[in-house]
Formats: sequence, C-alpha cells, structure tokens
Amino acid sequence: MERKLTVPGRYDRLEQICDFVAQAATEAGLAEREASRCQLAVDEACTNIIEHGYEGEDRGLIEVACEGEEGELVITIQDWARRFDPSTVPEPKLNTSVEGIGIGGLGIYFMRQIMDAVEFSYENGGNKLVLVKRKET
Repeated sequence: MERKLTVPGRYDRLEQICDFVAQAATEAGLAEREASRCQLAVDEACTNIIEHGYEGEDRGLIEVACEGEEGELVITIQDWARRFDPSTVPEPKLNTSVEGIGIGGLGIYFMRQIMDAVEFSYENGGNKLVLVKRKET
C-alpha cells in the first residue's frame, strides 16, 4: 500500500500529517508504540522543514508518502525548501546539562534513535527524507 499527502508548510497541518502516518503504520501492522515513534519523527522533521527550511509558514509544500507492507513502514518526506545538508548539524553533546545543550540540535539525533533508518538526500530541486520503521520482534 502506498499513499500520499501534500499539505502547505503550516504548523496547524502537523496533526493531519501525524494522523496520516499513524493510519499507515496501523495498516502496516506496526504496534501503537512503533506508530507513535513514526509520528514523533515525522512531527520533528516537518517542524524543521517549516522553521528552518522554509523559514516560516506558507512558504512551500510538504509531501508525505507512506509505503507499508506487513511489519514495515517507509515514510518519505519531500520539500522544496533550501537545500539541507545533515552533515552541517553538529552531534549533540549529551554529556552536558540540559541548559548546556540549548534549544534545537537534537531532532536528527532523536530521529536516528527511534527509527530503524534515516536517510537524507537532495534531488530534483528538493530535500528528501526517508524514514523506516520495522515491527519490533
């Protein structure tokens, strides 16, 4: 099963995106905990697209595609914001106090911790993020 959702880059659309991903996760046979992790990763990614990529609301579209088979969900998020290079984001210093970490900088780290695969690319004038979640055994 493959399904797509395209929405304007707006914070008030995050819930719609997360609901879309949760439904796809359920159809792929993922447990509630796994579906919640997918939602968390997608929420973080889309928030970053709006805030950092488009630098504000209503400046571009976000396309979310979900492809699932029994026990695995592949989520592809596409945007047409300025090019994003994940190698420019420094690794968080987790051995420091919360105050020392500061605001931001943990999103990619969290996505990599809760998803089975996280891949960034830039192609055809847009950023592409592929997230994979497999059913825990």
